[in-house]
Amino acid sequence: MGFENAFFELSAGTPEQLPVSELPEIVFSGRSNVGKSSLINKVLNRKSLARVSTKPGKTGTVNFYGLGFCRLVDLPGYGYAKVSQSEKLRWAGLVEGYFSSGRKIRRVFQIIDVRHEPTPDDLQMIHFLDSSDIPFSIVATKCDKLKKTERGARSESLYAAFPGVEILFFSALNGEGTEKVRERIMGSV
Repeated sequence: MGFENAFFELSAGTPEQLPVSELPEIVFSGRSNVGKSSLINKVLNRKSLARVSTKPGKTGTVNFYGLGFCRLVDLPGYGYAKVSQSEKLRWAGLVEGYFSSGRKIRRVFQIIDVRHEPTPDDLQMIHFLDSSDIPFSIVATKCDKLKKTERGARSESLYAAFPGVEILFFSALNGEGTEKVRERIMGSV
């Protein structure tokens, strides 16, 4: 089964709704509006399998996409989404429930917007992944929005901030990085 044959499997809004982890899982994590759904759609060569919105906080559930040989998992975004505090707490509990439920997590793509410095929430998540020995890569999205000199400076800054961590540069607009993300998925399952 190829990437373009992926299908939406289910959404879980509470830890109790999470499906049994029977296949290797590849996780997409990042703050709200960083481009998680756009990245998933590009990797799957689909226009709108994962819902995309300009409004932060659109993904409020853990969404599972089946590929036959693995699942892609789209976590709710964290950070500045304009949702109630109770909804943010629900999302946090859902994500904690996901990571603590003994899942077959093979890789996490921790997504950041290359145009901005990583937020404290980004740093906390990266620290969690590192200290939990969960394999992860940082995906720096929206790199098509930077000029060449800006991109060079941001690249240097990211490599200095995360020595030894794989950083993949990605653009949903022009497809840069899509094949590398696919290679990491295939190499992780």
